[in-house]
Amino acid sequence: MKRSKTAHELDRPVVRRLRKLCLSLPATTETQSWDHPNFRAGKRTFVAFEVFSGRPSIAFRLDPVTVDLLSRRKQFFVTPYGRGKWVSLRADGTVNWKLVAELVDRSYRTIATKRMIDALDRNNS
Repeated sequence: MKRSKTAHELDRPVVRRLRKLCLSLPATTETQSWDHPNFRAGKRTFVAFEVFSGRPSIAFRLDPVTVDLLSRRKQFFVTPYGRGKWVSLRADGTVNWKLVAELVDRSYRTIATKRMIDALDRNNS
């Protein structure tokens, strides 16, 4: 899949909403890598927004079993560079934000340190 992007694509409402979700978690930052936004917990990326073949998508770092299960659903695909640890959701149609929030949380917990997860759990209780 070919990656393409423009400044307009990276400032669309889906990116703004994703940014709000990701940056609400403890010790998270947004960085630009490969010309698209990546969201990190500490130094590790857990979510990215990308455009593949002209289609916007949200990539999540998850366990291989979850990647396999989600990739069987119509709106998902295995992220090309992800080595079986990343799955992407096509974000050019109606986005199920409840599902995205759940996957952002799971992705964060997949790579976050115990200290970060403890802070998240304290904030949620």
